[in-house]
Amino acid sequence: MSNKSEVRVRFAPSPTGDLHVGNIRTALFDWAYARHTGGKLIFRIEDTDTERVTDQYIQAAIDTLKWLGLNWDEGPEVGGEYGPYLQSQRLEIYATWAQKFLDQGDAYHCYCSAEELEERRSAQMKNNQAPGYDGKCRDLSAEQVSQYKSLGRKPVVRMRMPDGETVFVDAIRGEVKFEHKYVPDFVLARADGSPLYTLAVAVDDVLMKITHVLRGEDLLSSTPRQIRVYQAMGVAESEYPIFAHLPFVMGQDNAKLSKRNGEVSIAWYREQGFLPEAICNYLALLGWSPGDDKENITMQELVDLFTVERVNSSPARFDMKKLEAINGDKIRALTLDKFLEWSLPFLINAKVITGNPQEIEVVKSALPIIQERIIKLAEIPAMLKFLFVKDFKVEAEELGKLTDEASQNVLKVALAKVEPLQSWDHAGIEAVLRSALIDELGLKPRIAFSALRIAVTGSHISPPLFESLELLGKERSIARIKAVISK
Repeated sequence: MSNKSEVRVRFAPSPTGDLHVGNIRTALFDWAYARHTGGKLIFRIEDTDTERVTDQYIQAAIDTLKWLGLNWDEGPEVGGEYGPYLQSQRLEIYATWAQKFLDQGDAYHCYCSAEELEERRSAQMKNNQAPGYDGKCRDLSAEQVSQYKSLGRKPVVRMRMPDGETVFVDAIRGEVKFEHKYVPDFVLARADGSPLYTLAVAVDDVLMKITHVLRGEDLLSSTPRQIRVYQAMGVAESEYPIFAHLPFVMGQDNAKLSKRNGEVSIAWYREQGFLPEAICNYLALLGWSPGDDKENITMQELVDLFTVERVNSSPARFDMKKLEAINGDKIRALTLDKFLEWSLPFLINAKVITGNPQEIEVVKSALPIIQERIIKLAEIPAMLKFLFVKDFKVEAEELGKLTDEASQNVLKVALAKVEPLQSWDHAGIEAVLRSALIDELGLKPRIAFSALRIAVTGSHISPPLFESLELLGKERSIARIKAVISK
């Protein structure tokens, strides 16, 4: 994709909340491309919007990338020779460049008020003209400037867009052209001196020697402005970063996926019990393909196979069912020790266990019987709660299913068959219950075992019945069946 000596890509979020699916898909592609090429991933925080970007959100972004395993080579907590990596700590750098642009004549002071700009914008739209800055302050006389100053007006710094067009080759979309008549002079710095995105992002990309910019399609239209800043900085065209604008991620309603369109915060997926590798695996498939209809991939395979040429320019659709299927596959592929490691926080947070060694041993014994049945780790507490409840009782809603004569008869027959058992293991339990309830009573398995499942686990949804009885132990199993019969 490039003959640049060392690939340097950057993930540069402006975290005004938890990182969401779109952010992380971009970070993942940046990470995969850096690792595939042996390059470097720079993690930069765009936090000049101090009202919306908080320390809490910045830390959450750092924690999320760590949790996903998307490690970076330069940035917060790592450092690097081109820091600092928080834009709020680089304000003097931006101010210096803004002044340089003014001195060179590439930029000028604009004294137009917000009300005047809005009034002129409305007039443009009324006259069917493309809305945008009309150049009113481009060539003010010294007298006009003095007059504005006497009124106490504080100017913004605005970049001059030359006549003509900007043409560049996007690594995903091919040649892209913007006519400058649709790219009016733009603001670089506010009246208080604080930089806008277009100034800060372009200056940082140059100073941090970024070679490739992989980012969302929504930023495509800002590219000619960035290129204009590169020009004003004296960067040769051959040294511009290579742009690759990633396709939109759409919701099931075909609207662009956003914070308002479904649960898209990565924090939500983490709470629900999606594994980091499942999230990364699925997001990698949104707009990119490893080929051969392969869908279940490891992080190493992603690194080995990822190329920008395989990124599609068409929008990708987010499918929760597909993500759940991949997550279920990843859970089933875990070793028992890893599955235990992932499960314990969910059980402890749900107050099912306190985390003492005895409880952990029981959990470890129980996990193999539910590993095939769950798609999210958050399902584990409800599945295993019956093993740890001290004052066990069947909820009224479920208890109502056990009061009819047929259910009571099943429970009495089952009790009579399992109570004499000397050896309490699932194979022996299954043998006597199948013989009594299916062979002798002629019941279908679903009917035969449903009442028993509710009686011992408290729910009609549970791990496999016979293994559950074995784990629960004979004494507690018998006591629970008897309690339901007596009611």
